Amino acid sequence: MHHVFVPRALALSLALAAAAGSAQAELLTVAQPADIRSTNPGVNRDNTTDGVVLNIVEGLVGYRENGTVGPLLAKSVDLSEDGLTYTFKLREGVKFHNGAALTSADVLWSWQRYMDPKTDWRCRSDFDGRNGLKVTDVSAPDAQTVVMKLDRKSAVFLDSLARTDCGMTAILSKDSVAVDGSWVKPVGTGPFTLKEWKRGEYTLLSAFKDYVSPPGDKPDGYVGSKRPLVDEVKFLVVPDPSTSKAGMMSGAIDAGQITSTDFNELKSAPNLTVFGPHDATKHTLLFQTQDPVLKNVKLRQAIAASLDIPQVVAAASEGLGQLNNSAVYAGSAYYQNAEKRTYQYDPARAQQLLKEAGYKGEPIVIYANKRAHVPSYQVAVMAQAMMQAVGINAKIEVLEWATQLDRYNTGKYQISSFTYSSRLDPALSFEQFAGDKAKQPRKVWDDPAAQKLIDESFLESDPAKRQALFDQLHALMLEQTPLLVLYNGADAWAHSKRVQGFSVWEGKPRVWETKVAGGK
Repeated sequence: MHHVFVPRALALSLALAAAAGSAQAELLTVAQPADIRSTNPGVNRDNTTDGVVLNIVEGLVGYRENGTVGPLLAKSVDLSEDGLTYTFKLREGVKFHNGAALTSADVLWSWQRYMDPKTDWRCRSDFDGRNGLKVTDVSAPDAQTVVMKLDRKSAVFLDSLARTDCGMTAILSKDSVAVDGSWVKPVGTGPFTLKEWKRGEYTLLSAFKDYVSPPGDKPDGYVGSKRPLVDEVKFLVVPDPSTSKAGMMSGAIDAGQITSTDFNELKSAPNLTVFGPHDATKHTLLFQTQDPVLKNVKLRQAIAASLDIPQVVAAASEGLGQLNNSAVYAGSAYYQNAEKRTYQYDPARAQQLLKEAGYKGEPIVIYANKRAHVPSYQVAVMAQAMMQAVGINAKIEVLEWATQLDRYNTGKYQISSFTYSSRLDPALSFEQFAGDKAKQPRKVWDDPAAQKLIDESFLESDPAKRQALFDQLHALMLEQTPLLVLYNGADAWAHSKRVQGFSVWEGKPRVWETKVAGGK
């Protein structure tokens, strides 16, 4: 069998050596843990794929750093009085990678393609009425204007368009597909063009020389200044973290994700800068509120009081994470004083609450998995020790991730140490775990009062009124404790000191506004 593996390792070491020896001064090499799944935005994708493709394509709107949505290919977005009609004015001078000018006709063509079931766009159900909201009409009164009509008010319509897993609802040129409609490659408007995808090895991007950046003096999420400042970017597939680390130490790789455990070691590497970007994923302990033991709110509050959550976070994240007990992520525009309220560590109160709950030492099982890059098992181990210290008979059962996910989806667990993917708008974040268990057994917080507030937050577009709703929801969640949100995602990355301006947002590398000094 050996001969199968050697060429692969050899090919990788040769690729690294070639990258290191190359005279091309303006190549940026970024290590990726896996290959991209496709180049088709929002269709066949995962977070690694999005991280590459979103350097190539853009939508009408995009996320700002604080999770709100701003104009991107649009220069303005106007909402009618009744909240049902959105008017997008396009920016002038924007070109596709084939040199054609962007017009409203391209927006209409792209939208029709996404709405065609054959495209298999993952976000179609968010706009065709299946998930409630329906876009009833899309028209183009002139070459620079697009009008979209909805069947109901929605505070998250623009958020849905901007979602990275939807490929940012990228506006594409017709040249992206063949005559029969089959996908060829993304001909977008982004700062980089797709030069080559060598499956299993790398994706190579080239700077788009005619790129017109949105306004802004610095990057801001996916909007703001987005100039391509290197000639080429190579996203190199390096599945093994130790190979990636060695490549960064030697200078063959310019940037990449590292393990939390390598973070402190690489801090002292003379040629590297390490950083820990945070994102909106939520690391949580879910409680089954219909379980015979855990349905008692005092027992759930006792568990919360038994946990020294700052200590759990520090240990589980190798010191990179920051405590956040709110469903609103810490980087959000809606993360204000009310959301900063936390559970208090109080073992004596925990014991008192256990008495009041009539707890008789029944076993309580915590499900966990041992996947890399999620703290499921580490959190479970800490929680078990702290729960046992106040007299709770806590046990851990380690499951394969597929099994744990199945138990989550069917609601068959007592406690689950679980990570939710990012939802930047707070309404979407609360909705991720709140709802009617009879209809959706995976829902964790089944409370009519909470559901009413969440429903309102989906309709209310005024930021101050939405803030008040999210403040109430956080207070209610602390009181009912249907789950414990512990902290948001905290990754570990490193880049060469030669590299300036490289950044990571929501786990995805942004290679615009990035320079490589001094050549290879």
